[in-house]
Amino acid sequence: MAQLPSNVEPFADTDMTPAVRGFLHRGPGASRAGIVLTHSAGSNCEAPLLVAVADAFAHAGFAVLRCDLPFRQWRPHGPPRPGSGVEDREGLRRALGALKKIVPGRLFLGGHSYGGRQATMLAAADAALTDGRLAFSYPLHPPRSASQLRTNHFPKLRTPTLFVHGSRDPFGSPQEMKAALKLIPAETSLIIIEGATHDLAPGKQNPFTQTDLAGSILTAFTRLFHEVSQHGLWGATRDEMQSSSRGHECGTDIRDHTESK
Repeated sequence: MAQLPSNVEPFADTDMTPAVRGFLHRGPGASRAGIVLTHSAGSNCEAPLLVAVADAFAHAGFAVLRCDLPFRQWRPHGPPRPGSGVEDREGLRRALGALKKIVPGRLFLGGHSYGGRQATMLAAADAALTDGRLAFSYPLHPPRSASQLRTNHFPKLRTPTLFVHGSRDPFGSPQEMKAALKLIPAETSLIIIEGATHDLAPGKQNPFTQTDLAGSILTAFTRLFHEVSQHGLWGATRDEMQSSSRGHECGTDIRDHTESK
């Protein structure tokens, strides 16, 4: 393993099953808010996208726990087995509990693709667990199977979510995402990354580095949950957070589009 930056440390909580394993990024000074970040079905918590986002959020004052879902702890490679979602959601619940011991303020939950879907499903089942979510490349439907929507739980989401989506994502077009988010009664914000596919990695049609993308995600997140203090530390109450305006799409050079619900 490469040497970690001074503000990042390996993290493990094995007191209960499933265990929580990953890396903890600490912000400057005492963090008042935290976010759990997890990975897609084909990756792990060391994915470059998660590392870049964790670094950006930590420098803004968050404690960030990027962790491996239980299925990845059991299998170093390969997709989740059928039915493992229940254990993976319990793993996210455990990760939030572990982070709650570290930060006194609001807790957020984020994930890429499969990880983001499990995060939204957990939040729909228990709204009290988090103050909001961050979903990268939400897998709206399997590729070439647009009728198999994964939105049954969307009407139960009661706290805000920022969605980050590539314009060339085969798991859902921007138009399909915009239509699906209308099912969510809470605040939502959608960033469309022009030229990006499901992995949101830089390429010929997506010239943005993951550092660029992480910075834009942090800006959009701040805008959606706009109670950040002058020091970048998130300490607003849930009631204050839920009073923010609904249905944003943000506008930056990464090709976001502004449109209200």
